[in-house]
Amino acid sequence: MSEHSKTLVQLVGCTTALCFLIVFSFISLPRFSSPAQRQAFETSAAIPLDPGELKAQAAIVYDPSDGNILFAKNEEVQLPLASLTKLMSADVALQTLNATSTIRVSRQAVATEGDSGLKTGESWSLGSLIKYALLVSSNDGMAAVAESAGSADFVKAMNANAESLGLAQSYFLDPTGLDLTKGVSGAYGSARDVALLTAAFYTEHPAFFESTIQTGAVYGTGKNTLTGKPTATPILDIPGLIGAKTGYTDLAGGNLVAVFDVSLGHPLVAVVLHSTQDGRFDDVRALIAAARASAE
Repeated sequence: MSEHSKTLVQLVGCTTALCFLIVFSFISLPRFSSPAQRQAFETSAAIPLDPGELKAQAAIVYDPSDGNILFAKNEEVQLPLASLTKLMSADVALQTLNATSTIRVSRQAVATEGDSGLKTGESWSLGSLIKYALLVSSNDGMAAVAESAGSADFVKAMNANAESLGLAQSYFLDPTGLDLTKGVSGAYGSARDVALLTAAFYTEHPAFFESTIQTGAVYGTGKNTLTGKPTATPILDIPGLIGAKTGYTDLAGGNLVAVFDVSLGHPLVAVVLHSTQDGRFDDVRALIAAARASAE
């Protein structure tokens, strides 16, 4: 199951097997866009946590301030991203349109898997819709964003942005991260890639990333106002938590990325991929606790 329910999305002009070949052949070779990202790839882990204690297949703790990887477990393994994809979609949309741009929600967007309360024909500001989509992991909301930002080229722009950020194992087929078929995910990437993407997104759009853990905020316009519950609610009690994004599909399992202060004004990024639906939260708690213990 996804964050909401289950669907099939047809791959236009490409069979499942062929798409797999295209995806994996495209991302098989590592790429780095800067010496800092190359340093992050080569740095040895420093947090003494047994990787076997985590349910996740892959994990990382990354320090954006110096590019150091403080903990790593299969950090370069390519895995389905599920709704972590929405961070890339939001980044591309904010590069393409102004946050005050008006987004009209189409019938096609509302038909996307998962009912998050959006209504056909209503209008949102881009900024509000992105914040709401990240908060509740709204697939229909992010589909509406992608449509308004130029759906024909939106996924292409996502992949171009991934390359510019040096995300060596990342490739996107859909702006939501939903599974396209039983064997093909809407997006792929590594724990390292997610850490770099998250660090970049938080640096460029801090208010949008911080909105992922806001409670009680009201979104929407006119009669249809929505109060969303953060999908990261199970870890909102962690002191110093800055923001977090969840992801879950049949192919991805439980994914989670969190930004937290290891000390005052010193944020770190923790990522877990292919954990369980509940285990992802326990895994991130363990990573944060180990990072803070090592920093003392």
